[in-house]
Amino acid sequence: MHKAILFDLGKVLIHFDFGIAYQALEKLCPYPAAEIKRRLASTDLVPRFETGLVDPCYFVAETSRMLDLQVTYEEYRRLFGSIFSDILIPESMLEALARRYRLVLLSNTNALHFEVLEENYGQLLRHFHRRILSYEVRAMKPQPEIFHAAVAAAECRPEECFYTDDIAVFVEAARALGIDAVQFESCRQIERELKARGMEW
Repeated sequence: MHKAILFDLGKVLIHFDFGIAYQALEKLCPYPAAEIKRRLASTDLVPRFETGLVDPCYFVAETSRMLDLQVTYEEYRRLFGSIFSDILIPESMLEALARRYRLVLLSNTNALHFEVLEENYGQLLRHFHRRILSYEVRAMKPQPEIFHAAVAAAECRPEECFYTDDIAVFVEAARALGIDAVQFESCRQIERELKARGMEW
């Protein structure tokens, strides 16, 4: 019997596209979008930011230096947060599920992005009983530590948790720990998966 539902955030609850930020930054620095992506990926700065090892001010200063970018912190924050768009799981469904199950948000994210998410999608996020965020727990999926933290937040056994994520490697990592996990394809697919397990809302 399932007692908790663990939801990934990006491309499960809310769609995002890093390309939007790269294209916006392209207009403000000497590098094309593809080079911006390559430069950011060539260091460990992003993983360090997403595991809480550097703060937003340091991240903005370092990436601005790497990209020869001259913008204020607030301008950078607006561009960096522009990647989020459509809600993929309706609030009505989350609200109904939260009445019957413990909802846990499980996300690889950073302080800057999550601040923007709370401002723009707070009505959606308020239905979660707990949030396990990589920058707060100092671990990222697929590391076991972040899944252990999510199960502890769910207050039940791994096999009593249903988890969905759009990334197959993360789904497999959860399954290896005994969590009932499926790869996210669509809201309708998740509705079918929940109903197949006898879960109602």
